[in-house]
Amino acid sequence: MNEAKGIALVTGASSGIGAIYADRLARQGYDLILVARSADKLEQVAKTIHEATGRSVEAVPANLADPADLRMIEGRVTNDRQITMLVNNAGLGSTARALDADVDMMSAMVSLNVEALMRLSYAAVPAFVARGRGTIVNIASVVAVAPEVLNGVYGGTKAFVLAFSQNLRHELEGTGVHVQVVLPGATATDFWDIAGTPVEHLPEQIVMRADALVDAALVGLARGESVTIPGLHDDARWAAFEAARQAMSGELSTSTPAARYLAA
Repeated sequence: MNEAKGIALVTGASSGIGAIYADRLARQGYDLILVARSADKLEQVAKTIHEATGRSVEAVPANLADPADLRMIEGRVTNDRQITMLVNNAGLGSTARALDADVDMMSAMVSLNVEALMRLSYAAVPAFVARGRGTIVNIASVVAVAPEVLNGVYGGTKAFVLAFSQNLRHELEGTGVHVQVVLPGATATDFWDIAGTPVEHLPEQIVMRADALVDAALVGLARGESVTIPGLHDDARWAAFEAARQAMSGELSTSTPAARYLAA
């Protein structure tokens, strides 16, 4: 059995990517706190992982879109000194166009994808910094940099996750806290049924197995990556994208408008 590494708290852990993260982290030596809405599914995942790995696995049913439940999980992250990793995986998606979207569902998506992830991260940061170690893994999406794909609110929430994670990585440099943001492409989970487009309707060549996605993301984490895009085969493209962004960032704010905006 691997040496104990503390506790990893994984949200959205009752199925799909979250359940696979839980399994893989337990096999790496982490004990687990698993969070999701579905108590029955969560208990089954916890039991299966405990029996397979011998690690301690606690199931905590909670709806992170509910303020009271969210505060409860925040408290665990803040106060449990054994927690060394937070995996913010819980989220909602949608493929609905703006003309067809249910605005209440869009608000619920913002609440879970943005507010819950932000609050749990902010609960973890001071606790991890005080201990001089810790890892935050935020699950975003490739739509963070491809907003024309899928639903605009969903893409916007994932763009937030990317930007927020990049800022955390910058702010926490030198503290012993590592921040990784993972950008999955289309992944074979029940996400697509919930989002409104069954995965069977997608071209096979763009859909990655969930276990392959998680295993690749964990390799990226072990290599110290801050941004991991498992489906991007030519990583020079991301390097060029990021270099262009960094080069432009110093020229975005000036005391005068650009010449093209000056009246003749």
